[in-house]
Amino acid sequence: MVRLPLNGVFSPPGRLTGRAAVVTGASSGIGHAIALDLAAAGASVLATGRDGAALSQLARTAAAGRVDLRVFATEITDADGRERLVETARAELGEISVLVHSAGVYHSGPMTMASLADLDDQYAVNLRAPYALTQLLLPDLTRTLGDIIFVNSTQGLSASPEVGQYAATKHALRAIADSLRGELGPKGPRVCTILPGRTATAMQRKIFETEGRDWDPEALMQPEDVAAMVLSVVELPRRVEVTDIVMRPAQKVS
Repeated sequence: MVRLPLNGVFSPPGRLTGRAAVVTGASSGIGHAIALDLAAAGASVLATGRDGAALSQLARTAAAGRVDLRVFATEITDADGRERLVETARAELGEISVLVHSAGVYHSGPMTMASLADLDDQYAVNLRAPYALTQLLLPDLTRTLGDIIFVNSTQGLSASPEVGQYAATKHALRAIADSLRGELGPKGPRVCTILPGRTATAMQRKIFETEGRDWDPEALMQPEDVAAMVLSVVELPRRVEVTDIVMRPAQKVS
């Protein structure tokens, strides 16, 4: 089967044949693009997210491209939801060797006005859920010497005004990745943090609207750009571990 350019990025066919991947946040944006690219490179993929209708459309796209991608709608902040996801992944795909954390939420506001409910929401989705899901799948990933990819944000490097809550969860997520990498050592799964800057997603469009900016998606990175980087990391020989990748639009966007 010829590798279809599902996201406009080509990869040699079959490079990931035999790999089983779970991708969170696959309803839209970066996670959606990552799920398609991994499947198109030969991996068997279980894509998860909250939006069942969007996931159904993703499944139809994958079916048209004749790639092995299944979908599972769940709430990963819920313990039962995570357990059902893991059970389904193992039942349908076997042992998992790739875990991509792409789910995320964003709230902004100055500290004088920011909602604690928003802080709790971002903590639950951006930090606690990936931590807990990694715990559940770590036995698989260790046995398969797999890959754990945390899709972070450049806000995980330095915090901008009025996004302290969001940036705090992203700084913490990077700390978890760094700590986990040290715990696992050279005989464990590889751990990579990817920190994209402004990317043309529905979430980013809402951010632009909140900031009163004109929306120009062509000036930003595309979800497919981040997906291509994830694919490159996973396809690297086992002798190589990439730890951190920072991506920014070539057109400078503040």
